[in-house]
Amino acid sequence: MTLTTIHQVYKATNSRQISKKVSPFKEKRNPSSILEIFARFIPQFLSKPPMPPITMATKSESAIYTHGHHASVVRSHSWRTAQNSIAFLLPHLKPDMKILDIGCGPGTITVDVASYVPQGHITGLERAGGVLTQARANAEAKGVTNIDFVEGDANALSYADGTFDVVYCHQVLQHVGDPVGMLAEMKRVVKKGGIVAARESDYGVFVWYPELPGLKVWQDMYDRVARRNGGEPNAGRMLHAWARKAGLTDVRCSCTMWCYASKEEVKWWSETWVERAVASSFATTAVEHGLATKEDLEGISKTWREWGEDQDAWISIPSAEILCFKE
Repeated sequence: MTLTTIHQVYKATNSRQISKKVSPFKEKRNPSSILEIFARFIPQFLSKPPMPPITMATKSESAIYTHGHHASVVRSHSWRTAQNSIAFLLPHLKPDMKILDIGCGPGTITVDVASYVPQGHITGLERAGGVLTQARANAEAKGVTNIDFVEGDANALSYADGTFDVVYCHQVLQHVGDPVGMLAEMKRVVKKGGIVAARESDYGVFVWYPELPGLKVWQDMYDRVARRNGGEPNAGRMLHAWARKAGLTDVRCSCTMWCYASKEEVKWWSETWVERAVASSFATTAVEHGLATKEDLEGISKTWREWGEDQDAWISIPSAEILCFKE
């Protein structure tokens, strides 16, 4: 509506001599003053940018990643593959799917999944941009081209509703401050009929042999550090409940575990924690917040070494899994 039209409407209304009661406390305005008000404010409303979609999340992640990306941590995570970490999801993948891997880390799982969608595409998203250099190198080394890696916030994804066929995360929800909110974001960006999947360990039910007292000290300390960082170390047992709170109704649960028992497996796991106990972000947080002394951490490191040298050493790490089909 132009200002000329507004003026014409005003004149037509005025010519009908419609009488209205006017409050004695309000000043009567003439046509010119009304037009001045329209002229002043209409351009401002027209020039304002559109509001963002109301379905988009705006809450950024506030929790601190307990492990960090020390070399010892990245080496440990680089052992993970699609087969040993998300086998429960693989039968549901189709060659032309578009997939989002949230919290991809060094990208070893992401690169593997790319081979399951040769006519599709997979995006690995990671909050810590530095580790993506290794992820891209892993993809290049294997000649994988239907893949890209981006830096982003899982609690405020930059994608439109219904962008992906599958959105999954592996060992990520335990490290975020609002796991329900993150699952809701995963649900938002997946298509109707698509899949939201997650796998989370549960530190409270790790089992090992021999039962060295120092490993119980490690378990209790990890629990305190993870909670200090805003995470939930026993995420596995809560995973299905989080999914339902996020609005996912078709939730299918399973549970699998990693088991390290061979000489090579025990040596590898032991050595990762011998170093992580004193050099990773876990150690830094523990000392900075008074949860442990350097001597405490050195004792934990020594215990992991002792465990790894025992010929009967054995450990199991259970993880809960969910497959959620968006209705």
